[in-house]
Amino acid sequence: MAKRLYVGNLSYSTTNASLSELFGEIGEVASVNLITDRMTGQSRGFAFVEMADDTAATEAVNKLNGRDVDGRALKVEEARPKRDSGFGGGGGGGRW
Repeated sequence: MAKRLYVGNLSYSTTNASLSELFGEIGEVASVNLITDRMTGQSRGFAFVEMADDTAATEAVNKLNGRDVDGRALKVEEARPKRDSGFGGGGGGGRW
């Protein structure tokens, strides 16, 4: 089963392709999602990489966390599940 990793402290010049290549050295990469600003399209400095299996994901954390890429020390860890933001639902409000 694929395992999702958080990759932080990325240089703004880091690309999906370069992350895919880097993590591909460890094992099969299922997907790469570089997070960008909606308005400017510029990288926000972090990404999510999904490795095809748990073993490759663990190895990627062990080998790549702290590794210098594009002049920045990567932070690589298992991604946390999405939290409920508490927003959404109910509209309502207004005057009676």
